[in-house]
Amino acid sequence: MKKTILLLFFLPIFSNAQISKKDSIWLPMKTFLGEWEGEGEGESGKGKYKRTYELVLNSNYIEVKNESSYPPSKNFPMGEVHQDQGFISYDKGQKKFKLRQFHIEGFVNKYTMESISSDKKHIIFISEEIENIPNGYRARETYHFKNENEFEEIFEIAEPNKDFEVYSKAILKKVKH
Repeated sequence: MKKTILLLFFLPIFSNAQISKKDSIWLPMKTFLGEWEGEGEGESGKGKYKRTYELVLNSNYIEVKNESSYPPSKNFPMGEVHQDQGFISYDKGQKKFKLRQFHIEGFVNKYTMESISSDKKHIIFISEEIENIPNGYRARETYHFKNENEFEEIFEIAEPNKDFEVYSKAILKKVKH
């Protein structure tokens, strides 16, 4: 009888500790979740970066919001603010994560995860399609997590029939979980 009472007492604790199948899909991406800020540089100069990653729509997607701000320069006397929004999804058929970004400039980048290291600290997305840009361009997003509160983001572009070149590189630190 005592065992039954103890089991009934602890059963809710054990059942809440189990991870659902849907939640387990997101384990490789859970480090992204939260708000991030940092600095970086690239084609637009040195700038300030903000990133937000949040599970949305019944935890079926990770919504991504990005903003990069650059001070005035020769090409942009008023400064420049780049924004994009996107979603990371999981394609059950391909068993791969997808990233879709919608940029303020009108570009839409559609990526597939190319690789993820076994320790989940190195993630690479390669574009499969970029809308509203000449044919043949490719893009690559690379994330190197130094720890759960800091990562390096590298964005690269390849012109048609050329190798990838770094367009921007930033170090971001988690400011809110």
